[in-house]
Amino acid sequence: MPRPSLRHRPFGTTPDGEAVELWRLESPSGSYAEILTYGGVLHALGVPDADGRARNVVLSLPSLDRYAEKSPYLGAVVGRFANRIAHGRFVLGGTAHHVPVNDRGHALHGGPGGFDTKVWRASPVVDGDTAALRLTLRSPDGDMGFPGTLDVTATYSLDAAGTLALEFTAVTDRPTVVSLSNHAYFNLAGDGEDVLGHTLQVDGTRFLPVDPDGIPLGPLQDVTGTPFDLTGPQQLRVRLESDDDQLREAGGYDHCWVLAEGESGPLRRAARLTAPARARVMEVWTTAPGLQVYTANLLDGSLCDADGRPLRRHGAVCLETQHLPDAPNRPAFPSAVLLPGTTGRRRTEFRFPRRQRHPEH
Repeated sequence: MPRPSLRHRPFGTTPDGEAVELWRLESPSGSYAEILTYGGVLHALGVPDADGRARNVVLSLPSLDRYAEKSPYLGAVVGRFANRIAHGRFVLGGTAHHVPVNDRGHALHGGPGGFDTKVWRASPVVDGDTAALRLTLRSPDGDMGFPGTLDVTATYSLDAAGTLALEFTAVTDRPTVVSLSNHAYFNLAGDGEDVLGHTLQVDGTRFLPVDPDGIPLGPLQDVTGTPFDLTGPQQLRVRLESDDDQLREAGGYDHCWVLAEGESGPLRRAARLTAPARARVMEVWTTAPGLQVYTANLLDGSLCDADGRPLRRHGAVCLETQHLPDAPNRPAFPSAVLLPGTTGRRRTEFRFPRRQRHPEH
């Protein structure tokens, strides 16, 4: 019986002269994943539809130059801290730390030199029915203002059923804060159109309202009676057309749902995304305490994919498993602190149940 396989090829050189590789993982199911050593980017994810035809279901760019110059985190591993830290400042152990701001006066996804801009070291792993790519990165003490030398591993794996898993581990030599995530933009139709016809279900009953800068306003809010109630499948078009100040200010969803009370938990389903008609279904399973849903509100058509198609507003949806935004400044939130002698772990799986051959009604 065929097994998953790996192969790789060059993908250009950074302005600093670092060689970048593209690794391709292939599954007997017909699925494939392409990963760049630059930024740990999930460059492509091929998923068969009900008729067995695989299409790439994540937004991507045609060249390394496009990723390095203009990418809005397309497919990247983001860190040290995914999402926002208010004013780029947090206090840990009585000492104030400052992360360079890069988003409306706040630090987003680890600052302007975050993990999405680094070239990771890659090593292939083949274990039975799973092919995996292990990426490693050392972030030195003081990198983007964060304390402690941090050693990070991000392992992408693709099994015979076509499930793509991403597992993070991190260790530090000083107390620090860590929240790692992947910033893939999903469009399960794979046709270059918008995702407004997709339906989304999020398995969380509370979310974080935010101010105009995307910083949490305060207490968690129950989703009941709001456009953020996605406890059952909801068409994105209907929800995004709701008359709601939070949606209006952000231009769509750019909000975090709470999945768990603690900093981590057992692997559990966080979301289910469904494309119209005979396309694809994706379930997101994770151990993370939060899920940031972002409906690509700021894509404006100035970037094009490898087929020359403009990447436009609401052309995809991000489902980012992570700690809650601004957690280093919010004692009531699950802690994002990592201590020496411990290993931070996080696992997320993207599962693709096979669709029936008849369209939905």
